[in-house]
Amino acid sequence: MRALRYVLAAAEQMSFSGAACALGMKVSSVSRHVRDFEDDLGISLFERTTSGVRLTDAGSRFLDDIIPVLKRAEAVLQRAGAAGRVEEGTVRVGIITTLAGGFLRELIASYRRCYPGVDLDIQDGGRREHLRAIRARMLDIAFFTGNAPVAGCDVEEFWRERVHVAMAVHHPLASSNALDWPQLRDERFIVSTMEPGPEVHDYIVRRVADYSTYPDVTSRQVTVETLMHMVAIGEGITLVSEGWTSMAHADLAMRPLTAAEDIVPFSAVWSPSSDNPALRRFLSFARDLAARQRVRRHQ
Repeated sequence: MRALRYVLAAAEQMSFSGAACALGMKVSSVSRHVRDFEDDLGISLFERTTSGVRLTDAGSRFLDDIIPVLKRAEAVLQRAGAAGRVEEGTVRVGIITTLAGGFLRELIASYRRCYPGVDLDIQDGGRREHLRAIRARMLDIAFFTGNAPVAGCDVEEFWRERVHVAMAVHHPLASSNALDWPQLRDERFIVSTMEPGPEVHDYIVRRVADYSTYPDVTSRQVTVETLMHMVAIGEGITLVSEGWTSMAHADLAMRPLTAAEDIVPFSAVWSPSSDNPALRRFLSFARDLAARQRVRRHQ
């Protein structure tokens, strides 16, 4: 590659002295390196004259062939460098919660602003589905409720959200500013069969079981958005994360649960063997954002 620099400079300057000046080298060094390169190739690239040099026919053909290759190599190196500096790349992010508001929305939006060349590929799905994808290297990171260890993965808690009860605005409990589980023991809950519906179902059963009462929970094969409309027209009540409070729904009220146990941790899960530099920067960015939010909460 060094010899090619000398050849290209000599061809551009049409003299070894001009090439030496451009490269900041001695004329004898440029001439010697070019001669050695010609000997290695077995062809003469230049005709030497008292007034300078000019390309031979073989030299012209060689440069016509090599210059496009060098340009492609330069482009590849630039892209590789950009990926290493996280100016471009892809982070595949699995979610099971809403992007309506809260930490996750702020994280995604802020990262996009700071790294516009990095594609954040957001994918909905369930916990098992996302974990399989992470282990198969089809997903870089996923955000789940809870902070329990996951076999073969790194887990780090980033934020917490209070659980809210979603209900129709005309529901008798909508007049309360906050709710506790004894007020909900006789209510009819509805959840989606789609994620995160099964986790919501288990959460309701786990919390109501403290009162020796099995809750009335009905699963419906609908999206979470359709479920919210069903709640708004009085089909039942359901539980949502705090992020949902940032989204307006007609005739829908959301009230927080007061118990400390109803503040749920959210964690990131990823493979420790991932070599995606964009993922590493994404994790660092998330840690900084979480730290700033903790500071704001304590001010």
